[in-house]
Amino acid sequence: MSEMTLAKALNAGLRQSMERDSKVVLMGEDIGKLGGVFRITDGLQKDFGAHRVIDTPLAESGIMGTAIGMAYRGYRPVVEIQFDGFVYPAFDQIVSQVAKLHFRSLGRIKVPLTIRIPFGGGIGSPEHHSESPEAYFVHTAGLRVVAVSNPQDAYSMIQQAIACDDPVVFFEPKRRYHDRGEVDETVGLEGPGGLAMDAARVLTEGTDVTLVGYGPLAKTCLDAATAASDEGISVEAIDLRSLSPIDFGTIEASVRKTGRLVIAHEASQTAGLGAEIAASITERCFYFLEHAPVRVTGFDVPYPHSKLEFYHLPDLDRILDGVDRAMGRPNSLSGIEDGE
Repeated sequence: MSEMTLAKALNAGLRQSMERDSKVVLMGEDIGKLGGVFRITDGLQKDFGAHRVIDTPLAESGIMGTAIGMAYRGYRPVVEIQFDGFVYPAFDQIVSQVAKLHFRSLGRIKVPLTIRIPFGGGIGSPEHHSESPEAYFVHTAGLRVVAVSNPQDAYSMIQQAIACDDPVVFFEPKRRYHDRGEVDETVGLEGPGGLAMDAARVLTEGTDVTLVGYGPLAKTCLDAATAASDEGISVEAIDLRSLSPIDFGTIEASVRKTGRLVIAHEASQTAGLGAEIAASITERCFYFLEHAPVRVTGFDVPYPHSKLEFYHLPDLDRILDGVDRAMGRPNSLSGIEDGE
């Protein structure tokens, strides 16, 4: 076991994939000599050459179009989108081509393309640099969408994504890049404990409330479970990991036990991932629910400037308030949660 930051674990996972398969090629803005804005690809161009770690022009649509052609010809391109909000110029290529080619060709064409996107807020950056666009891609059939939350998953899941023959949108929580954790480097494509890329993980078991989060909020959900236990509430925290497909089996089993569900994400509430989870679990677990599912999310506003972002992002207090509401306790933050 080695202790690594999440950023270093991604770098190590990329290195493993490049050593394993000479068809793995990295592409992105400033990812070569600079090693990327967040230094995720630091040292890889030096070790593998400029033909495999390619510094591209500042043109996301062009980057994505080139990667599609390379995937079509048998390569496994890994594209870095420098910041979450920069993915929109490539959106047409992703939803119109990447997501459709396998189905359009009746399965004859595979698109083994990984799209890395640093996402979420908490680093003091403005709009286009702190957004959570995952719902757009989850809504697009033909894409796998995952979000890592810790160094071990970062190391393993980036390798699983690259080895997958389906296109994978790979979200990385940028405010967690410097979080440290133990990484078992002997675990590769099989995943830690044999956990598949599309499986959720139960972070801590509980009996009163199921709390689901992903990406940057998985750690906050775990902290909330610990804090709630001091108040006599037993919270089962789940890291979703895969956003499409969603591992509803794990969530359903938990809710059938607890009878209550809270979902947390940084993205806006309306038509967010929390709405889909709440609706689907209500359909599956209606007779087991003791309270309507509760969502704790970012607000339905453009991402605010840095002085206001921590009012916008769900934090420990807001998630604990969501747990209280699910338990039927007085809601001290009702005005805030209702957008008032």
